Amino acid sequence: MRLTDLTHDFSKGGAESSSGLRDLTPAEGSSSARFLASGTMRVTSTSAFSAGQTVALASYGGATIDDGEAAVAVNWRPAHLAAKRLIDILGAAFGLLLLSPLLIAVAAIIKLTSVGPVFFRQERTGLGNKPFQILKFRSMYTDRCDISGVAQTIADDPRVTPIGRIIRKTNIDELPQLINVLWGDMSLVGPRPHVPGMLAAGVRYEELVLGYERRHAMRPGITGLAQANGLRGPTSEVEPSVMRVVRDIEYIRDFSVWLDIRILFRTVINEILRGKGF
Repeated sequence: MRLTDLTHDFSKGGAESSSGLRDLTPAEGSSSARFLASGTMRVTSTSAFSAGQTVALASYGGATIDDGEAAVAVNWRPAHLAAKRLIDILGAAFGLLLLSPLLIAVAAIIKLTSVGPVFFRQERTGLGNKPFQILKFRSMYTDRCDISGVAQTIADDPRVTPIGRIIRKTNIDELPQLINVLWGDMSLVGPRPHVPGMLAAGVRYEELVLGYERRHAMRPGITGLAQANGLRGPTSEVEPSVMRVVRDIEYIRDFSVWLDIRILFRTVINEILRGKGF
């Protein structure tokens, strides 16, 4: 079973939901807690990346991301990337136009119910490790916001405003990122952009996961393969945190416009109609 199979929910981890992922062991010779799935990490060079870049392919309990193939060609062609960018521009513009009544209403409610700006801006890591300012509807009290993003939101978080709880639950707070897509900082689909120094299982992500930086080889997205598979929310546990990066890297390797469409469809179902945010 390929990890791009969107009919499976991988959010709970474990062998039953992750194609045989049973344990995570520290990388050999590593002084920090950097993990490899099942103690095995294969690195395959691909011509689609710039010189020196590679894609990490992790083997999970005998079920490999590349289905056992020794070499995998990344599905990146100029026409594919051009089509992806065109879809981003048209999709973001249409989304902003279609959702404008909702966006205006939410902005007005935020402004009327708490002190502070309508939008929340935060530095995130984008394509090629370059920083950019992500836009969200402000869902927290201004004097309690964590601009760094290191302190993650928890259930019943006292920093969140009443309207903030609603828009976070339905992911409406993420909709201003359509503007980021138009600006070219983001894509509709891609690895979710993390804050610099983001923690996973209590340590920095890049210290926990070998090959973490590979996920920055494409524009970050409003949604991605990890989110379509139910991997979202706090990154307090090792296994789901590692699995998110695996999904991101697999998306980069197997990118196609058709995969983007499938991810968008699943996101609408999973995150808007069955919102899990808090």
